[in-house]
Amino acid sequence: MTVGEAIRAAAARLAGVSDTARLDAELLLAHAVGTTRSGMLLSCLRDPAPAGWDRLVEQRTRHVPVAYIVGRQEFWGLDLAVAPGVLIPRADSETIVRAALAARPDARRVLDLGTGSGALLAALLSELPGATGIGVEASPAAADVAANNLAQLGLPGEVVLRDWNRPGWRADLGRFDLVVSNPPYVEDDAALAPEVRDHEPSAALFAGADGLDAYRVLIPQTAALLEPDGVAAFEIGHTQAAAVTNLAEEAGFAAALHHDLAGRPRCLVLARAVVR
Repeated sequence: MTVGEAIRAAAARLAGVSDTARLDAELLLAHAVGTTRSGMLLSCLRDPAPAGWDRLVEQRTRHVPVAYIVGRQEFWGLDLAVAPGVLIPRADSETIVRAALAARPDARRVLDLGTGSGALLAALLSELPGATGIGVEASPAAADVAANNLAQLGLPGEVVLRDWNRPGWRADLGRFDLVVSNPPYVEDDAALAPEVRDHEPSAALFAGADGLDAYRVLIPQTAALLEPDGVAAFEIGHTQAAAVTNLAEEAGFAAALHHDLAGRPRCLVLARAVVR
């Protein structure tokens, strides 16, 4: 069987599992070949299919996310390592990066709350020459992945183990020009795809009955983390703009809403409200 034939067989096998069966098949076969997807499609389709490709497809039939199978995920054009226990970066979260850069293109200190794989921090530091950053993460496994991603990319960031639900977690962090966060914001009883529900870390997803628990903890503390002209950018669920805006205003912020490429509410940028 050739690589091209293996891709077609894998896509057919995954058709009932994934809405992106062909793409999944191509990514898995490229990983098995040991090259990029584009490189495989350009030059490897007539080569013999590599041993073990079918075992990768078998994992995907059990709803294991492709990123966990191949151990990589692209975000903001960066190649990031991911692993079980670490939230997989989504393209929608690039909205935070765009909004944060637009709000503070001159930022020199960046803080990423709940950094996970380090995706947001890495993306921002890659666009802010001379800036340094800190990622806060409660999971030791995720903190290790984030630190390794920053090191592999040669970016000037560090990751610290902290739990924002515990007193004193921000005491020695200082102040920042830019704070970003993609906190957990899924309602506890939300219906999720098996790939997410059964494989991604629940602590990075769920945030109480209404999905707002993390915002209730973080937003009132954000002012103490910001320089006077600093801004914060929070990812939100597409139904949460009004509720999170209310929390921000109660904490003394003005909130500006940003939409993702599909037109859904995705990010709130917070700045200290001007007192008149």
